[in-house]
Amino acid sequence: MYSLHGIVRKDLLSKVVTFPRLPLVVGALDRRVLGEHICHVGRQRVAKLLEKSPVAHVGRRMVVAAQAFLGRLEPSQAESALWTFPSNDERRRWYYTPTDHGGLPLGEMSPAQEQSALKLVASGLSQQGFVAAASIIGLENILDELEGWSRTWSRERGRDPRLYYVRIFGQPGDPAGWSWRFGGHHISLHYVLLGEAVVATTPCFLGADPAASPLLGSDLLRPLGSAEDVGRQLVKALDDDQRKVAVLSAVAPVDLVGVNRAHLGGGETPLPLSDIWRGRFDGALAELVDSIQLNAEMTVGLRREHLDAVSYTLKPKGISAAVLRLEQQRLLRDLVAVYFERIPHELAEVENAKYGGDRIRDLWFAWAGGLESGEAHYYRVQGSRLLIEYDNSTNHVHSVWRDPVADFGDDVLGSHYEASH
Repeated sequence: MYSLHGIVRKDLLSKVVTFPRLPLVVGALDRRVLGEHICHVGRQRVAKLLEKSPVAHVGRRMVVAAQAFLGRLEPSQAESALWTFPSNDERRRWYYTPTDHGGLPLGEMSPAQEQSALKLVASGLSQQGFVAAASIIGLENILDELEGWSRTWSRERGRDPRLYYVRIFGQPGDPAGWSWRFGGHHISLHYVLLGEAVVATTPCFLGADPAASPLLGSDLLRPLGSAEDVGRQLVKALDDDQRKVAVLSAVAPVDLVGVNRAHLGGGETPLPLSDIWRGRFDGALAELVDSIQLNAEMTVGLRREHLDAVSYTLKPKGISAAVLRLEQQRLLRDLVAVYFERIPHELAEVENAKYGGDRIRDLWFAWAGGLESGEAHYYRVQGSRLLIEYDNSTNHVHSVWRDPVADFGDDVLGSHYEASH
């Protein structure tokens, strides 16, 4: 893997493709440098260069799938499904609760349209990632049964596997930039492209409720089981002194610390459940949401000092991978790979390469809660360009992979789009 740091300049950018064996993969680029030169040489030219990348066919699949999906829609449906790019306020608004995620829901599509939507979703995931996402959608039926088919959330059906939304920003394949997302209860996927070149795949959120469900025989359905198991293997592999540093609190939070904030600046703690929805609750529904939050916190014994202990800080908390033994570093690398495995394997290989060898030493690992299966727990992996959060308080999992400074492609597209328009 080669870096273009110190190589990419305005006068050299057009020559980069002549370097033998130099993979033009965004993950291998110095993304800050790339972003600086987009506004100088133009996005279309950069997009053409990036499309020569060995992983460019992943973006091509997304373009084809997005175009096919839009081609099946009626004009009234396209009003919900297709917005202009960048539409930053809406594009950076994301959720993982069973709320309106913005876009055209599966429930308002014909079977053929829904199939096209799922083809688009599959283009942004590995086979394992798509199986996990499809299973999470199916869990809505299981959760509905567990709740006695009674939860409504002020709509006809509260737990609805067809309330998953697709929205595309811009025209698929536009070298000036376009984006697409898919989201609903416990799924929030976001992709940004320059033409056919994928430049962002975060935030990438998957959750599961229930986290473990009984199957016939003795097996369990655990769509995110490896994220829990490898994390627990790592914290248990620490010795007593290491664990004193890594474990921030004996009590775990009942949600992600960063929740669905578009940006993290330091000092954040989990938000109330009612704040992680589009719109506000009132009346009986507001009381229900507050009671869900209170019951979850009382179950684990959560107090203010526990939240302060796990608060997000720009300087990572926990134990540095630099002081871990080789076997412990291997477990940390395996844990990070579980999250990268969600996206197509060509892109996952690029992400994994960022933490190969000694580069794993740049990460930190933190834990909160119990160490045994069935106990509420939380962990975080943090680096300058990586944030992984996982929580499981009551057989209910939330997990997310983020880039603290480049979610939604902001490092490449953010200020430069405004500067060039």
